[in-house]
Amino acid sequence: MTTFAVTEPLTGRTLREYPTATDEEIREVLARADATHRTWGRGTAAAERCARLARVAELYEERAADLARIIAVEMGKPVAEGREEVALVADIYRYYAEYAPAFLRDEPLGHAAGGDAVVRKEPLGVLLGIMPWNYPYYQVARFAAPNLAAGNTLLLKHAPQCPESALAMAQIFRDAGLPDGAYVNVFATNAQVADVIADPRVQGVSLTGSERAGAAVAEIAGRHLKKVVLELGGSDAFVLLDTDDLDATVALAAAGRLYNAGQSCNAPKRFLVMDHLYEEFVARFAAAVGGIRPGDPQAPATELGPLSSGAAAATLREQVAGAVAQGAEVVAGDLVPDGACMAPVVLTGVEPGMDVYRQELFGPVSVVYRVCSDEEAVRVANDSPYGLGASVHSRDLGRALRVAEQLEVGMVYVNGVDASAPELPFGGVKRSGFGRELGRYGIEEFVNRKLIHVRP
Repeated sequence: MTTFAVTEPLTGRTLREYPTATDEEIREVLARADATHRTWGRGTAAAERCARLARVAELYEERAADLARIIAVEMGKPVAEGREEVALVADIYRYYAEYAPAFLRDEPLGHAAGGDAVVRKEPLGVLLGIMPWNYPYYQVARFAAPNLAAGNTLLLKHAPQCPESALAMAQIFRDAGLPDGAYVNVFATNAQVADVIADPRVQGVSLTGSERAGAAVAEIAGRHLKKVVLELGGSDAFVLLDTDDLDATVALAAAGRLYNAGQSCNAPKRFLVMDHLYEEFVARFAAAVGGIRPGDPQAPATELGPLSSGAAAATLREQVAGAVAQGAEVVAGDLVPDGACMAPVVLTGVEPGMDVYRQELFGPVSVVYRVCSDEEAVRVANDSPYGLGASVHSRDLGRALRVAEQLEVGMVYVNGVDASAPELPFGGVKRSGFGRELGRYGIEEFVNRKLIHVRP
């Protein structure tokens, strides 16, 4: 039987296994979620739903230490970063607890077509969330907080390597007083997921994961005319036009690249540096990241944890080795096998014909490009199948904004990287997916915007 398992990345030891649900159990939770949405979504006021979410936020804060420890063991996130993730998650639930009632109010359209009109935002019903391992709590919060506030009920299929964080979240919702069936964790197989998507009681699907997984889910959902939100891969560009403090810029670049061991879809992965800064940036950046070594994620002082698995590290090493074989140069780091641990690597000399030029590098590997004009920076940044995010760095705000406006991405940060916050919408274009999470836009993805027109 397929299992969800806790396999410690640092040691490779499988500590505990959890069996997948039976088909009968899947049918039962579907029925429960469908029944609950009629009372949770239709019969419970938004203010009451949001009061439950406020309690969810409190419970995350109260259990932060345990929650951080769970994901340190499951996927190797350093405990300090785990606590930061939990704090952000609490902020997300608290944000929707406060603002969702206003977001969900009727939207008056005024006098139109001989009468008065409003748009009412109503819950759709049962939704399926398919979530990844790299931010076990945060990715779920982006999906769960707005949709529970809106009155939808949720089935949550988490990554197979994160069963205990999945169970911990389900317990938080129970302890916060959500009704049975409002949020249901399911240890489902891929075949069962396909059946759930096809079920007429399920109204939509949200997936955060790989491009391949997103394409598979979108295909199934499309056959059954189900709404889908996809947050997929990214190869974000960090565009450095100029700076009056190169050390600070390098520190920002290094921190952005190495957070969560580089396993973030929206981390800066490609560094596009103007010619007059290129040599010095490469030297300082290589020194900055090259001095960091992975360690035990449960040790409080650890800055860089292992990758999620030995297999993930092996895949990343193969990508780097392939780039070197095609002519790229390693200016920091090495490819010495060390289980799931991988020291940061910096590549230069990557050209458009190389495989790695168009790949996502999901780990602590950076590629630095020399560019000679703003136009070239825009061209290289956009020459990617992905369009999640980017950042632009310059003392000249007007120049930075002109470049930002030309980037084919869903999010641009000027003089910063990855400003994650509950109020900022998150999502991409191109092969990074579609739809938005967080902010007021996140609550509108899975609601029925019903027009009500009244003639006197």
